[in-house]
Amino acid sequence: MSSTAPPIAETYQATSSWTGWLRPLVGLCVLAALLTTVVFVDENEFVIVERLGVITAVYDQIAPTASDRGLHFKWPWPISTVRRFDRRELLFDPPAREMFTRDRKNVTVSSFLAWRIPSAASDAVPLESRPVVQFYRRLGSRENAEARLDARLRAALSAEVGQSDLNSLLHVDASDQGPGDERPLSAVAQRTLAALTAAAGQDSPVESLGLELIDLRIRRINLPEGNRIAVYERMRTERLRIAERYRSAGAAERLRIESQAQRQSDELLARADADAERIRGEGEAQAVTILNEAHALDPQLYELQRTLAAYSQILNRQSTVVLSAGSRLFRLLQDGLPPASRPGDPGADNSPAGPASPPSDVLREEPVE
Repeated sequence: MSSTAPPIAETYQATSSWTGWLRPLVGLCVLAALLTTVVFVDENEFVIVERLGVITAVYDQIAPTASDRGLHFKWPWPISTVRRFDRRELLFDPPAREMFTRDRKNVTVSSFLAWRIPSAASDAVPLESRPVVQFYRRLGSRENAEARLDARLRAALSAEVGQSDLNSLLHVDASDQGPGDERPLSAVAQRTLAALTAAAGQDSPVESLGLELIDLRIRRINLPEGNRIAVYERMRTERLRIAERYRSAGAAERLRIESQAQRQSDELLARADADAERIRGEGEAQAVTILNEAHALDPQLYELQRTLAAYSQILNRQSTVVLSAGSRLFRLLQDGLPPASRPGDPGADNSPAGPASPPSDVLREEPVE
């Protein structure tokens, strides 16, 4: 044996040291490969399994069945790969955009869109026709999906806003009404959502992109910062003009109501005055009848009352009266009271009573200085 050849013991020792650290490394690689064969499907996600670029399994059912959710197995990586997608409802909040209304007013519209990746109807649907597979093939990620939705939403929303005037978009009903779907912005949002989902089969987000649009809401509509003051001033002027028209209509209605009420009041007062005059005339006639009947019971007493009433009208401290000798007034002062007579006696005065008046033989009456 040559002296230059290594000893057998040394060669065996070198080989043993090399295989000593290689075995654990191989074991770790095998363990890692075995771990990549395990696929756990969560309730909140869809899972696609590919083998060398070919989709072999899709876990996208609604109900958590034994063949869908839970633990599954596949070929180790890199032979088989796993793609995971969120199955929950997602909120897309694009930045506010400036748009033009039908009356050429530019406004800033802020909106948000709720969307998701829908589940397959059943296991019988082919893998390539399932929504999550279409989403993966065409979009691949949430960022790409929201970028595509942003472009489509901006175009559809601009078209709907362009069909409405600014006043109709800002119109609010009575204050006691709560927010509801009948409001203008809600109607615009519903029409926009219908426009996004109506183009089925024409590269629409619902079918061809593997997306489902759930709801669209307009958060606010505002005026651009540059012309906000000018637009507010125009709106204020228009509202003042409308308020003045309402005030004029109210004043005209007030005059109409007041004139109608005044006419009715005049009619009622005239009718009441006529009734009062009629009742007063009837009362005076009844009073004269009763007075005549009472005076007819004692004509001499009535004559005496008339004479005394004439005295009260003629005589006062500042009057001078010239009477003839045959005056009835003078006769009472000279002869005194006549003897009493009964009704029906001869010579009794049974004439109807009348108002007391001065005798005709009074010559003149002049004030005393």
